[in-house]
Amino acid sequence: MKINFLPKITVLRLRNILLFLIFFIAVFSSGFFLGAKQVKNNNPIENAVIQRNIPENKDVNFDLFWQVWDMLEASYFDKSKIVYSEMIYGAIKGMVSSLGDPYTAFLTPGENKVVKEDLQGNFEGIGIEIGYRGNQLAVISPLPGSPAEKAGIKAGDFIIGIKDENKNIDKSTSGITLPQAVQDIRGPAGSKVTLAILREGREDALLVDVVRERINIPSVVLEYVGDDKEIAHVKLYKFGGETSAEWDKAVYEIQKNKNIKAIILDVRNNGGGYLQAAVYIASDFLENGDTIVIEEDATGQTKEFKNEKIPRLERYPVFVLINNGSASASEILAGALKDQFGATLVGQKTFGKGTIQEPISIEDGSGLHITIARWLTPNKFWVNETGLNPDVIIEDNLETQEDEVLTETLKLIINEI
Repeated sequence: MKINFLPKITVLRLRNILLFLIFFIAVFSSGFFLGAKQVKNNNPIENAVIQRNIPENKDVNFDLFWQVWDMLEASYFDKSKIVYSEMIYGAIKGMVSSLGDPYTAFLTPGENKVVKEDLQGNFEGIGIEIGYRGNQLAVISPLPGSPAEKAGIKAGDFIIGIKDENKNIDKSTSGITLPQAVQDIRGPAGSKVTLAILREGREDALLVDVVRERINIPSVVLEYVGDDKEIAHVKLYKFGGETSAEWDKAVYEIQKNKNIKAIILDVRNNGGGYLQAAVYIASDFLENGDTIVIEEDATGQTKEFKNEKIPRLERYPVFVLINNGSASASEILAGALKDQFGATLVGQKTFGKGTIQEPISIEDGSGLHITIARWLTPNKFWVNETGLNPDVIIEDNLETQEDEVLTETLKLIINEI
């Protein structure tokens, strides 16, 4: 099979790039239309009206904007590419990105739909978590039992190309945005997508065909580990809309098991989600009234989120597994348990995302992620671009099947209980 998008790049150029860029998910509502003529529209902005009115009380000059708009409309050779709704979306994206905040971003309806599917955990695709290593698209991890895992895709693989004949996609991932990559890789169950992969230890690219399936990702997965299965290992994949209900089921199972001696909360490669879900889980370990997280707005005003319920798991020692893919709500949970409960953090330094985005949607289905505040741990530490340091540093070896971090954590627990 011939594939046309392979750029000239090798693993040797990428092996020292370590930082995963994780996108926190939220949605916000507001709108500003530039628009005095009726246009035919091929996009979700129905019956767009382009009016050249200058907003009141705004000291701005839109002459340059409209000059460029008119030049494109008059001179661009492929008139089929002149889609007013897409130009509006593009203008809004540029306006938002001018703030220089990667977490404040405008999403088109298609991109916003992907975000909502991610938080609910139900979609059709191949089942991989993706992010960036430096500026290269990479696999954070394939989901257990997913089509991607079955096809042999591994954590740490670099995705350098995407091909889908049904969607007429044949492209390099150079410069691709994360939402666009997700849209390209996802598709109807039963359809095929081909990924061009670079892997550590290989000089040539791998072409991996993956048949998409319906993917249902749980927020919470409970298993019992240790020689006598006396330790509860709770994997938190995300902090989404169903997380609290799934957490309640896990807590019920732990409470029924009279042999449990300790709990491991695993937030490795969990890029975050809803703040409220992290607060809900932390509340089962802290005393009523304990501060879980502090929100601070632009004026310096603070709001403390406290435990408002009776804890159900406060009698168990807790170990939290973290790595550089643990971000946002994962860091809120880990920070609260470390500061207020004395939990042991094990693994690698977390990502370091210390801002909060407000979730609202816009009428046409699009969304806007907007940073409204920063958050601090109960001890008033701001993790932004710094992250949380583990109490015990352990690095997982991606070349082995063993989970070294979990194995070493079990040894720590045995020595303490």
